[in-house]
Amino acid sequence: QVQLVESGGGSVQAGGSLKLSCAASGYIFAGSWCGRGWYRQAPGKERELVSYINRNGATRYADSVKGRFTISQDNAKNTLYLQMNSLKTEDTAVYYCAAGLDCSRRYWGQGTQVTVSS
Repeated sequence: QVQLVESGGGSVQAGGSLKLSCAASGYIFAGSWCGRGWYRQAPGKERELVSYINRNGATRYADSVKGRFTISQDNAKNTLYLQMNSLKTEDTAVYYCAAGLDCSRRYWGQGTQVTVSS
């Protein structure tokens, strides 16, 4: 059974930083041909892609977070990270880890709340 468990969310003032972690069990990030990444969903809005690592290790970012967020992966810990710097109030959302992107089955974490105040 695949489980993705996010952590690291919280409340921070604008300009601050947070680092999200996504620990996987039943799924090996390094051994998968599928993409993996982070999505977010703000109240009243659709879930959107924040950042993504594809099967070749190439990364992609939403325009709104380019230059501020960095996605990374620790294969030894089987954990995906999202370093978020220079946070803005509009980054407030529930952040979800996702695996199995570009493949037939997608997996989601339970989400972690990020709140940025002015």
